[in-house]
Amino acid sequence: MTDIPSAVPNSADTPSGQKAQTGQTMWGGRFSAKPAELMQAINVSIGFDKRLAAQDLAGSKAHAAMLAATGVISSADEAAIQDGLSQIDAEIASGTFPFREEFEDIHMNVEARLRELIGPAAGRLHTARSRNDQVALDFRLWVRDTCDRTAAQIMALQRALVAKAEPNADTLMPGFTHLQPAQPTTFGHHLMAYVEMFGRDASRFVDARQRMNECPLGAAALAGSPFPIDRFQTAKALGFDRPTANSLDSVAARDFALEALSAASICAVHLSRLAEEIVLWVTPQFGFIKLSDAFTTGSSIMPQKRNPDAAELVRAKVGRILGALTGLTVVMKGLPMTYSKDMQEDKEPVFQAFDSLDLALAAMTGMVADMEPVKDRMAAAAGSGYSTATDLADWLVRELNMPFRDAHHVTGAAVKRAEGLGLGLADLPLADLQTLEPRITDGVYAVLTPAASAASRRSYGGTAPDQVRSQIQRWKDLLA
Repeated sequence: MTDIPSAVPNSADTPSGQKAQTGQTMWGGRFSAKPAELMQAINVSIGFDKRLAAQDLAGSKAHAAMLAATGVISSADEAAIQDGLSQIDAEIASGTFPFREEFEDIHMNVEARLRELIGPAAGRLHTARSRNDQVALDFRLWVRDTCDRTAAQIMALQRALVAKAEPNADTLMPGFTHLQPAQPTTFGHHLMAYVEMFGRDASRFVDARQRMNECPLGAAALAGSPFPIDRFQTAKALGFDRPTANSLDSVAARDFALEALSAASICAVHLSRLAEEIVLWVTPQFGFIKLSDAFTTGSSIMPQKRNPDAAELVRAKVGRILGALTGLTVVMKGLPMTYSKDMQEDKEPVFQAFDSLDLALAAMTGMVADMEPVKDRMAAAAGSGYSTATDLADWLVRELNMPFRDAHHVTGAAVKRAEGLGLGLADLPLADLQTLEPRITDGVYAVLTPAASAASRRSYGGTAPDQVRSQIQRWKDLLA
């Protein structure tokens, strides 16, 4: 999308249908021949930027209204332009709009069709604007809309997680570090950790939207416009907080897209981590959850298989999204001010990244609602690997006033003794414990069960079921 000069002030000077008669491009006044076929192939972008049609029409309608309000064009021309743009909108909605590669992009396709519909008045629409600020506007509007939609999708996923966590606030499971059993926790607490992560993801999109909510329309090619335009009017009409303050920055900036992709990449990483856990949890070795036929597939040769393909594909989407961020960053890193044709490469990766994120969020929301914990399997695993060892150390500190490092040493010896006997800590005879520390009493056994361990973690944000329920209620209120 290359900038073109402002429209000829008097549209009557350019006869209707001139483009069709001469076979020249819409910017053909400077050129006497068509582009080479290869040039046309590399230059055309209508195949993907037609996704900006709604934004392009909204921007054109606001621009036309402002031009009439400031006296740059007549009210009669504005009325014709508005009617023509509405007709184009209807054609696009019905699938009858004639997208044509000869007009390169969505902007020229709309302008060409507008000329066919209303004649010379169409030529006045491009007064005081360039394709440079036009595409900057359209793309910013699209990314802004996408930030809103993505934040809403993330909140839907959070609601699904909260709904699954609530009845499982006291469902025991092992907590892991290094993928080794560490301390007992609950399934509800584990799911609520992702609610927190996705909450930060949603807030990143909200923050990014706030920063990008400045309107570049009116910056024209790069230096602003000599016409008496009102950029504050168009900014307000399009839902922006204000117009951008520097015309060069207006057409050169794509950091709004980079920031949105950054937020998308972090969100995709969080989705991938949850997807990886689902893949692990459904294995026979873990057996922590079950997924229905809705989110699993079979094998063409092994009839016993139930594969968590949906989770695996969500896990893989982070590659596409992170690749889009890297790709656009590389495109932008060496560009001087202001617009260069390189920036035509900004849209496809963003479109593809958010298509992937959209699908991943929807799939994960469905899987979370679908999965069911195997509670007895989780509870059995919660006590494996001497996961209550820290509780023994804490008891020694609390009941015997032992320094924690000494308690840690005693507990390590107790684990070694239990391991040698093939017993769990809760099954280790009191006599064996007292050989390590004579002051230990049978009261220690009250803290050596996974349920007691989880229930004792009552610090704010801890895994105790009452704390988990408190956080669940907090998020239910926030997400209401």
